Amino acid sequence: MVEPIVIPRSEHALSRRDVDPDALKVLYRLKEAGYIAYLVGGSVRDLLLERRPKDFDIGTSAHPYQVKRLFRNCWVIGRRFRLVHVKFGQKIIEVATFRRHFPPSDVVDETQPHDGGHGAAAPDEARDSAARDLLIRRDNTFGTPEEDAFRRDFTVNALFYDIATFSIIDYVGGLRDLRERVIRAIGDPDERFLEDPVRMLRAVAFAERLGFTIDPPVVDAIRRNRGEIARSAPARLIEEYYKIMRTGASEAFFRSAARLGLLEAITPELQHEAEDAALRQSLERLDAYRRRFTAAPDSFSNPVLLGSLLVPLGFSPADGHPAVGNGASWLGVLPVARRDVERLAQLLALQRRLHDPNLSARSARALLARGAFADALAWLEIHGDAPEAVTRWRSLMSELAQSGSLPEPPPRVPARRRRRRRRRNPKPPEQQ
Repeated sequence: MVEPIVIPRSEHALSRRDVDPDALKVLYRLKEAGYIAYLVGGSVRDLLLERRPKDFDIGTSAHPYQVKRLFRNCWVIGRRFRLVHVKFGQKIIEVATFRRHFPPSDVVDETQPHDGGHGAAAPDEARDSAARDLLIRRDNTFGTPEEDAFRRDFTVNALFYDIATFSIIDYVGGLRDLRERVIRAIGDPDERFLEDPVRMLRAVAFAERLGFTIDPPVVDAIRRNRGEIARSAPARLIEEYYKIMRTGASEAFFRSAARLGLLEAITPELQHEAEDAALRQSLERLDAYRRRFTAAPDSFSNPVLLGSLLVPLGFSPADGHPAVGNGASWLGVLPVARRDVERLAQLLALQRRLHDPNLSARSARALLARGAFADALAWLEIHGDAPEAVTRWRSLMSELAQSGSLPEPPPRVPARRRRRRRRRNPKPPEQQ
């Protein structure tokens, strides 16, 4: 058992005033019900760095359905990692039961024979087998706060804020690494990256967003294991890209990730063009726009973010681009929603009309009613080099809103999720 470093309230700057009020409600209700309740992960890290957290996640000793009994406004979600979403309007507070690290079974030793004693396995085969054994597919083995800290990815993400004592709890040296401004893995970085290869992307993203350095053993492990990133779920990877592009550090991220060879296996186009002037300028503009806000603005929709990557690579609404399969929905090996590609084509097609100062009032009102207008205006503001046009449209929208005649664009229709068909249990042999 590791004795944690406990920093009392009098010796740290994290205040409840900076914690989301709804997150506090969840923490206090769990505490009053007799459970351990901590603010965990990135929110603690960001508050100690005097940054605004994107999310306020909670760790607790309560099991998912014990949490559900305390809150009517919540849902238990997930299979691989079962947790609870407590909803307050459109806001979600994520509550996870403390987990413990489940050790992999029979990790392959590259120095031993693996073919029934008839010879040694090839190193590549042994490594592939080891990776398959380490990859986390289920993570519902509940544990203690200490065990939960040691199963996390990086030390700076494993700090806890205890609502019962208002103290900071550190099992893994995260406070030291915050002071030294370094991204350090918990345990063996090779093992951590084989468990979840997306952690390699996150290491680079954290370093660039926070202005930290990456611990040399972590850099070496990324170089050794960079090809394993292709084992991650493609849908998760594209969401990770979008998440990174909403941080204000996308240009630095893609440049650093390419330098480490991390993009080759999933988006070779971005790997090869990371130093291209057009792509760098596009991402720099995106980052400069993001820095105007305390949180990612609504204008950072998926089509706008996607276009910031694809347009410098040659995408146009007229002829498509190989990166998306001439209209198909793929970027490298990553799935891009067809609706996002179509919306990107629409917003680009509207740019000429948005730039036109002689557009008639009737045409302008019709344009405002288009479903792609908000994305098209965001694109104009970020990439259009036309501040006068942006001001003109903002003024028109303000005038129409004051007069009550601002047309409402059609609501976005969320993508329909396909229901999984349940497989019937086969009949027992005697009934067949």
